[in-house]
Amino acid sequence: MAGNNCYTIVEYFGGDDGYRCGYCKNEKGNFSHGMWSHTMTVQDYQDLIDRGWRRSGKYVYKPIMNKTCCPQYTIRCHAAKFQPTKSHKKILKKINKYICKGVLPKESEPGELMDSVCEVEGPQEPSKGMECAITDIQKEEAEFPAATNVELNEADVTPTVSEPPRKEPGSVLDGRATATAPKPGIGLDPNRPPCRKAKDLRKERRHQKEQLKHSGVGVSSTLTTSPPTATQTNQTKTLEDFLTATCPDSSSHCLEVRLVPVSFEDPHFTASYHQSVALYTRYQMAIHGDDPSECSESEFRRFLCDSPLEAEYSVDGPEMGYGSFHQQYWLDGQIVAVGVIDILPTCVSSVYLYYHPDFAFLSLGSYSALREIAFTRQLQKSSPKLSHYYMGFYIHSCPKMRYKGQYRPSELLCPETYVWVTIEQCLPHLENSRYARFNPNPDEAVPCFQTVDQQDEGSKRSE
Repeated sequence: MAGNNCYTIVEYFGGDDGYRCGYCKNEKGNFSHGMWSHTMTVQDYQDLIDRGWRRSGKYVYKPIMNKTCCPQYTIRCHAAKFQPTKSHKKILKKINKYICKGVLPKESEPGELMDSVCEVEGPQEPSKGMECAITDIQKEEAEFPAATNVELNEADVTPTVSEPPRKEPGSVLDGRATATAPKPGIGLDPNRPPCRKAKDLRKERRHQKEQLKHSGVGVSSTLTTSPPTATQTNQTKTLEDFLTATCPDSSSHCLEVRLVPVSFEDPHFTASYHQSVALYTRYQMAIHGDDPSECSESEFRRFLCDSPLEAEYSVDGPEMGYGSFHQQYWLDGQIVAVGVIDILPTCVSSVYLYYHPDFAFLSLGSYSALREIAFTRQLQKSSPKLSHYYMGFYIHSCPKMRYKGQYRPSELLCPETYVWVTIEQCLPHLENSRYARFNPNPDEAVPCFQTVDQQDEGSKRSE
């Protein structure tokens, strides 16, 4: 993949000193290995993130998992198998309504508030004397707490049977309910089916599906089929169906998503650079409460434009090549959000998101994540190995960072053997301890410096 002039040059900083943790605010509790990357191939970075590393600008770091106060586990989503949840569908429908009809959401729905992502201070680059802020992926935090998820699921289900009619005014006298029995003909219609709870309806539909599954091709004669309800129809829609929903020519707004390589030699990047800087500054000050000096143009350039990844191209790779990109969201001619991503040999890795605070009601954090998952699926069509969407770190000890586990199917990286384990298997371990080994095989370990390709070859030989 890499040409003869592609190589990796790094300076290792070590990880003996503790730094302030942005998640639990421990002043000396954050421990990580760090190195400054002057240049790096996309394959080397792919191998590093598959061993628990992550970049912030040109600074590449790896938490010391059994020592740091808030262990950070690399998380990835299998993009091809992803199915949007009801909460995801609500967000997609909300944006479509706003684009097509200009309909604003009546109120902020539970779990849609944007919350700031904690920053963790790291070692300084000796020659520059600047802080290397290790900032995690900015998405909507606390978006899917367990209790809220249950409430949304209950509210989403529309009963197929109407509620019983209310009592007529004649049954109430002077504000007091009468004790007389209802007159004949008043009350529930005996010809209509009784009102049933949504929970019971869901159970019945589930039971019918099981019957169909066990009966094979034929359908049981005792099972009567009915036209699909609106809820059932929505469940069959793919992520792309929601994202490509067409609007009439008289739409209230126009949304366009542009992928721009992070390069000052690219005319599209330079043309939108100053607008992007202004958006970043506004976002950092409004959402994170940064001082203007902390979100200057030089900080923006260091954090979100300076990348160690050199642009590379491959015959079996994506058309735009590999490297660092800005995915810009243009609404009515202005940039309202920018997702910073890295396109690597086997994944799309999300780096950061910043957006216009005035459009927080559109849940742009979740929307951009869904867009990036769909983008990964699109790239996989021409590059089959590119099949995963990396969301940075999952931090179970920080409740506001658990929302990433709702993009499923997802996996966490075992901090000892560097194998991927489904999040369903990992959560019981994390409920008992902040640090956990996920691989159940006590003898299994990955040798040092073994690349992902070598791991794949080894697993094929063992089969």
